[in-house]
Amino acid sequence: MNRISGISLAVIALVAVACGTPAATGTPAPARSAAASVTAPSLAPQTAAPSAQTTAAASTGASQSPAGSTSTAPTSGGSAAPTPPASVAVVATIPEDQLLFAGKLVICSDLPYPPQEYFDENGNPIGSDIEIGQAIAARLGLTAQIENSVFDTIIPALTGGKCDIIISAQNINPDRLTQVDMIPYFQAGQAFLVQKGNPAGLQTAQDLCGKKVAVEAGTTMLDYLSGTSSFKNGGLPKICSDAGLPAVEATPFQKDSDALAALQAGAADAYFSDLPVVIGYANAQPDQFEVSPVPQIEPALEGISVGKSTVKGQAHSPIYDAVKAALLASMSDGSYQAILAKYGVDQGAITPDVVNTPQVAPSTSPAAS
Repeated sequence: MNRISGISLAVIALVAVACGTPAATGTPAPARSAAASVTAPSLAPQTAAPSAQTTAAASTGASQSPAGSTSTAPTSGGSAAPTPPASVAVVATIPEDQLLFAGKLVICSDLPYPPQEYFDENGNPIGSDIEIGQAIAARLGLTAQIENSVFDTIIPALTGGKCDIIISAQNINPDRLTQVDMIPYFQAGQAFLVQKGNPAGLQTAQDLCGKKVAVEAGTTMLDYLSGTSSFKNGGLPKICSDAGLPAVEATPFQKDSDALAALQAGAADAYFSDLPVVIGYANAQPDQFEVSPVPQIEPALEGISVGKSTVKGQAHSPIYDAVKAALLASMSDGSYQAILAKYGVDQGAITPDVVNTPQVAPSTSPAAS
């Protein structure tokens, strides 16, 4: 893989500064492995004014794999968000018969995954994705309700009627677009986290060959490590094979926090996730973790997932059109940029022209992994 285009070490340093050094406390996710449990850091939102610039997504780069095809229900524990401010103008509405519950927009999200979605010290969902969802709901005259879901089965959760939309750092890729419609709202690269001091000496992608890497199931990161889906016949397996080195040992976990716990416990040599998440953990627990010098994967668009229209000849569902209008309104009034800056991830902002670029499923999609 190539380095992230447009994200140099200088930019990474700026992101790290923006993220600050938050307290390493919070609500742990359910333990799903034998690795030692780890508490997701409670990343303190930034209070600095938002940047005046936004970065257009120039590449769809490495995209995440589709969510699993199993019908496992998402983790229970939906939480209602605070009532939206009355001053926010309603820009679109969704017919009540299109919603799970009247007056609510139920959003599936896989927590914790800071700084995009995680729990505060009181167990309430917060993060840039959560606040973007709340901003969208407010502009639809609705109250956001967060449904904590397992990422590997988050699309079946949506299509099975557990939520109205998904906002959960989902990269847009052909496999997903065959299952749901997606509205671009953010972009992020992917990087490796290692224990403090980088004990395995990981400097390049080839250094990962023969090593154990912890990763969340159902993600592009797992595809890159396994050479599947968008990385079929490529990714890290090809890098290792071409160099005559042993294959990387990818270790998937149902919850991202369990993958991080494996690194913390020494059961893995590295943890692989989205760049903002990797930097967030490195800043939250600098005595335990650091960002690996292994080149990151170039930025990819992330999308809000909405169920496909069931009406013949209708391009999108009423929910899709309304959510898109609300997202564009939040960009127009500056609240979108302010939310990203609050969490130190404004380098991942996109512009309205990217939101308006149709994301179309190919006529023939690669087989799901």
